[in-house]
Amino acid sequence: MDNLSKYRLENAEEKLESARILLDAGKYKDSIGRSYYAIFSAVRAVLAKDKVDFSKHAGVIAYFQREYIKTEVFEKKYSKYLQSAFQIRNSCDYDDFFIVSKQDAEEQYQNAKEFCKTIKNYLI
Repeated sequence: MDNLSKYRLENAEEKLESARILLDAGKYKDSIGRSYYAIFSAVRAVLAKDKVDFSKHAGVIAYFQREYIKTEVFEKKYSKYLQSAFQIRNSCDYDDFFIVSKQDAEEQYQNAKEFCKTIKNYLI
């Protein structure tokens, strides 16, 4: 694993830890945000392996979908995890009066945890 992939994967793991701390503290919206960024950082760790990056989240996500999901390097469920995390994180950050439950935050955290583990296993 190259240094940039390693750095981004460590960043993903740190965000995942933050998501857990926020979840335990009842800060569900912020936990969801950290869960999303854990997934996003893990995806960028994979892109670093390809020496590819994008300035927008949509570019990172589209590349990962095209090069890693459609080619079945990763199972389709990881596409769903990524899309769901992106959508709910946007709603938490930008939609007025958007309400999330502990269950929502827990689901996003568990998905992020599995996603990051899968990416780590792939990169090692």
